[in-house]
Amino acid sequence: MSKTNRFDEQLPETEMKIKKHVIEALVEDQPGVLQRIAGMFAKRGFNIDTITVGKTMRAGISKMIIVVVGDDTTLEKVIKQMNKLLVTYKVDDIPEKDAIVRELCLLKISLSKQSAKNEILNYAKVYKTKVVNINQKSATIEIIGTPDKIEAFISLMKVFGITDISRTGVTAISRR
Repeated sequence: MSKTNRFDEQLPETEMKIKKHVIEALVEDQPGVLQRIAGMFAKRGFNIDTITVGKTMRAGISKMIIVVVGDDTTLEKVIKQMNKLLVTYKVDDIPEKDAIVRELCLLKISLSKQSAKNEILNYAKVYKTKVVNINQKSATIEIIGTPDKIEAFISLMKVFGITDISRTGVTAISRR
């Protein structure tokens, strides 16, 4: 049995369950931990969509937010394998409905003509972004929000000419 997605393609039902999963892991704050976790992902054939790592309020413990694309079985396998690593203390899936998810993006956009500059600044205002640098040739805009919001803004800016982009990857915190 197949379903129709938003692009009107016919996909098998099993492929329809593939989505982005946000995983929170509390890990040792030690050199090599990221390498061990990335190595486990590579060995098992799991792909990391984005990863962010930062200190927590507890000394010696860091928090990793890893976004993995796959079905629920893939998510279960990733969590199970991460829990086996000695460097991990706790690993949880954070369901999207129970999380606050954000990303930061810096976009450098070409300012080839004055009309483009005004239009870009208007879009920046609508999207509640911050212009962090502007000169005769380009504007650098900082946007913080959900990945969907950032993707929408990037799509709008493509017509003006994006000359550089830098994204942090997703970070999240549970609402629970």
